[in-house]
Amino acid sequence: MEYTVRRAPERPSLKGLWDEPAWSAAEVGRLTHFNSRGSGHRPEVQFKVAWRDDGLFVFFRVDDRYVRCTRSDFQASVCKDSCCEFFVQPHPDKGYFNFEINCGGTLLLYYIRDRPGIEGAPAVREPVSAAAAGTMEIYHSMPRIVYPEIEEPIEWRIEYFIPFSLFEKYFGALGPAEGRAWRANFYKCADESSHPHWASWAPIDDILNFHLPGYFQTIRFAK
Repeated sequence: MEYTVRRAPERPSLKGLWDEPAWSAAEVGRLTHFNSRGSGHRPEVQFKVAWRDDGLFVFFRVDDRYVRCTRSDFQASVCKDSCCEFFVQPHPDKGYFNFEINCGGTLLLYYIRDRPGIEGAPAVREPVSAAAAGTMEIYHSMPRIVYPEIEEPIEWRIEYFIPFSLFEKYFGALGPAEGRAWRANFYKCADESSHPHWASWAPIDDILNFHLPGYFQTIRFAK
């Protein structure tokens, strides 16, 4: 699998506008691999990624049900809420970031340096500071708190900007964007909803663990 990250013709407004001109060139990816231990609820999840000279833009659009959001503190366990995640590894030998953002816009972000095995938690992980994470910009279409759960069909969106300077703080110099090949995966989860589910862009062999860089696939920056 490979996803092409194209240069945005103009800077996205970060207002949740899926069809605005800034996103016109972006490839649409879809999360189609669902873990068998889920409830059977299979939301439709689409994503786009684009780049500008100063950083990366990521956009998730979710047609969902059973939406809940109870975590509003930075670095809280947002995976237990209705949440979309982007795990990305710019260099193959320098770990990866896990950008986990619930539908209310709350972020969990670690620099993961080591993976001991398939089932265990990351052995060496460093929480990214609030100051460093604050260089991001995050749009969310839902309120910070969604409780009780919304059972009816609803669409929600997360759109955000990650400066390349944040990556370079942990991964070193990146070099020119054009032609770069990184590795990544995209996820959707809602561990504590009434209908828990776990989906990914790249398949992970039905293992209920997103921290599997061996299953990451290529995202390539178009020239």
